[in-house]
Amino acid sequence: MSKLDERLANGEVIITDGAMGTELQRRGVPMDKVAWSAAAIASHPDVIRDIHEDYIRAGAEVTIANTFGAARHVLAQAALGERVVELNRRAVELAKEARDRAAGGREVLIAGSISSFLPENANDKHIMPDVALASYREQAEVFAEAGADLIALEMMMDVAYTVYALEAASATGLPVWVGFSCRLAADGETVLFFRKDVDTPFADAVDKVMAVGGSVAGIMHSDVAVTGPALEALRAHWPGPVAAYPHSGRFIMPEWQFVDIISPEDYLAEARKWVEMGVQIVGGCCGIGPDHIRLLAEQLPKRLAESPAA
Repeated sequence: MSKLDERLANGEVIITDGAMGTELQRRGVPMDKVAWSAAAIASHPDVIRDIHEDYIRAGAEVTIANTFGAARHVLAQAALGERVVELNRRAVELAKEARDRAAGGREVLIAGSISSFLPENANDKHIMPDVALASYREQAEVFAEAGADLIALEMMMDVAYTVYALEAASATGLPVWVGFSCRLAADGETVLFFRKDVDTPFADAVDKVMAVGGSVAGIMHSDVAVTGPALEALRAHWPGPVAAYPHSGRFIMPEWQFVDIISPEDYLAEARKWVEMGVQIVGGCCGIGPDHIRLLAEQLPKRLAESPAA
């Protein structure tokens, strides 16, 4: 059993970092119209490292490399196809360098990110299954070789492609966290986010996906208001460790719209509710920054048994 697994088994609450893409945008890094934040690995590596450092100093115990949009089928459309291995490896290295600078001897884990992100100029919301699987395998293998501690599957919105990503990540032998993206259907049911015209019940997705593997299941890249209901559905169908790292605001490619971003104080209040529900891994994605993570690290219970509900 890894030390991370031991901590989860002991009921500890683990703090992850917040957003990378929106923090790059906040700091003046232009978002690529095709690959969004992935192009910054080549153009602004120092800013990426600085952001990792800020999260680690804020108290993050897991920091996720900036590989959300760095799969080959995305980078190829951004004229970066020849640099896929280099850029994915460099993203992990930047996170490790930040840990060396900012952790002060405290254990901080590095996660490689595989996502469902597609280039803006994709003609369909899908890519061919063999292309997806090859892209995911390539990323996962680079993460393992570069020294990542785990792999985070982020913004998983389609059952079939989530399974491809999960199979590719699991083959490395690294722990795999599955981050589902959800929305509420017109009737209030929690469904996968992928298509507005198709409501895939979230509970069905959890059963099918987590039967394949994964050590943690969570709600990721879902609105804060959706996260609570989605966690309830997840807890009913997944007995293992649960994560929550939602977003705040909205996205119009290639920019994040910084409107109605939840305050750190209000985010902490929501996170307390998630921990009371049994969530052990808490962080954030788009819109959630170092100030949010600092407050979580300072004020969330350190173990589930210390939460008010317990």
